[in-house]
Amino acid sequence: MKLSIIILNYNVRHFLELCLRSVEAAITNIDAEIIVVDNNSPDDSCQMVKQLFPKIKLIENKSNDGFSKGNNIGVRQAQGDYLCILNPDTIVAEDTFEILLKFAETKSDLGILGCRLIDGKGQFLPESKRNIPTPVVSIKKVLGYTKPYYASQVNENSIGKVAILVGAFMIMKRNVYLEVGGFDEDYFMYGEDLDLSYKILKAGYQNYYNPETSVIHFKGESTLKDETYAKRFNSSMQLFFEKHFKANWLFNVLIWFGIKIVSLFFPKGEAYSNSVKEYVFISNEINQGIQNTLNKKMVVQNSVSKYIPKFEYILDTHFLGFKKSIEIVSNNNKKASSTFKFLLKNSKFILGSNSSKSRGEVIHIKNN
Repeated sequence: MKLSIIILNYNVRHFLELCLRSVEAAITNIDAEIIVVDNNSPDDSCQMVKQLFPKIKLIENKSNDGFSKGNNIGVRQAQGDYLCILNPDTIVAEDTFEILLKFAETKSDLGILGCRLIDGKGQFLPESKRNIPTPVVSIKKVLGYTKPYYASQVNENSIGKVAILVGAFMIMKRNVYLEVGGFDEDYFMYGEDLDLSYKILKAGYQNYYNPETSVIHFKGESTLKDETYAKRFNSSMQLFFEKHFKANWLFNVLIWFGIKIVSLFFPKGEAYSNSVKEYVFISNEINQGIQNTLNKKMVVQNSVSKYIPKFEYILDTHFLGFKKSIEIVSNNNKKASSTFKFLLKNSKFILGSNSSKSRGEVIHIKNN
C-alpha cells in the first residue's frame, strides 16, 4: 500500500465529515487507506463515520490521551509506505497527495514533507514552515519579532528545505516515523510536531516545504485559544527545551518568563460574528433549504469574478470540487475580506471559519 492517512478526531463531527469527503476524493487513484482515531468524542463523530464511511478504519479510544498517543495508535494500524498525519479540520484538493507523493519520490533524504496551509478566509498560515525555535529565537518571538521563528527565508510560493513542519499536515515515510519513535507521548498537545520534526532532522533526514498544493486548515476548530491552551503550550515548550537544549539558567529564566507572558496574553478564541450583508451561492442550482435557513438575500452564480467585502460565499463542493473550492478561498485577499462556507452533497449543514483564532460555525439547513 502506498499511503495511510491518519486523522485524529476529537469532537468536530461536521468538520471531520467535510475532511473525509475531500480525502476520499484525493485518493481515488492511489492505493491508500484512511484511519480515523477518535479520542473519546462526546459528539456523534464515531456514529457518523460508521454510517457514512463504512470502509474507513475507525479506532474508538475510550479516553482522550492526547495528540501524540492518538496518532501513534493510528500509525500502529497503518499499512502504507507513506503516512499522512492530518487534522480533521482540513480540506485537501483532489490532487494534493498525488502532487506531494510524486515530489517525495524524488528525495532520497526525505524526512517530513509539508505544503501551503491557508485558513478559512484564504490567508496563508506562516506556521506552514518554521525554523528551529532555539531559546534565542523563541525569546524574540515572544517579544514580537517573528521573522526568525517562521521560515521566511523560503518564499510562501517556493519549494524549499525547512526545519519544522506543522502537525496539521505532515507526509513522511512510515519507516522514518518508526525509526525516530514517532510522536513523543510526553507531549499531550502542542509541541509534538516540533519535537518530531527536530528528531527527524537530527536523524539525518531533510524536511521540505512544497506549496504546489494548498490545504485549508480551519485551525481554530481544533485549537481554541483559552487558558487550557496556554497551560499546555507552556508545558510543551518547557519540555522541548529540556529535551533538546543544554541547561542554561539565564535562558531558562528568560524562556520561563516569556512563556508566562504567552500564557497570560495569548489571544483567546473569538466569538463568531455574523455581519454578512449578502450571500453568494456558487453552484449550478438553487438550494431553497439554504435560502430559507439564512433568511437573507442570496445570489446564485457559477463562478467568482470579484470578491465583495462582507459578502459570504457558499461553495457547493459537489459542483466545484475541492481543488476549485480551495482556489476560490485562496484567491481572496485581505482587503476584500470575504468569508466562506462549504456545502457537501446531500448534507444538512454548511460550515466554515472566519478566523484561525476562532471556532468555526456550523449552520444546520432547515428542511424545505
